[in-house]
Amino acid sequence: MSTPRIQPGGLRELGLFNWAFSRVASKAQGVDDAHIFSTLGQSKGLFRGWLYYSSRMMPFGKLSRKDTEMIIIRVAHLGSCDYEMDHHRKLGKRAGIDEATLGRIIEGPDAGWGDRERSLLLAVDEMVGSRDISDETWAALSRHLDEPRQISFVLLVSQYDSLATTLGVLRVQRDV
Repeated sequence: MSTPRIQPGGLRELGLFNWAFSRVASKAQGVDDAHIFSTLGQSKGLFRGWLYYSSRMMPFGKLSRKDTEMIIIRVAHLGSCDYEMDHHRKLGKRAGIDEATLGRIIEGPDAGWGDRERSLLLAVDEMVGSRDISDETWAALSRHLDEPRQISFVLLVSQYDSLATTLGVLRVQRDV
């Protein structure tokens, strides 16, 4: 495990609001310190903007919670982001993703899915891998998502891919 490039902060580094949010989020997650929040919270106002933006996709997004968690878990797997995987494995379970389904998400779009799930996972794979979605895959995605949800899908994938990169570059430690 690598050493964090930025150590998790406390009240002084986070400021009152970000520190209070971090403490409440840690308690809700059942951990001593939710490192994502005590690290990213040091960016002060940027962190609050990021929280608002992120919350508009999850948990308050246009896609179902199960679809959202399936997408995030696939992004976390593709990005080798253990932190994201830890967190969304728990959230996915609450959204109805059992261990067998989790294994199929990790296996990918050709793990015996129906057209909807296969289309979502294939679009995630293409977007993370090439920063684009082929016309054929976009047509498949369009069979299942209306235009506002297509936009939400692209923003969700890019948000969690970016977050996986951020967590990796900063070497944010997994919560214990």
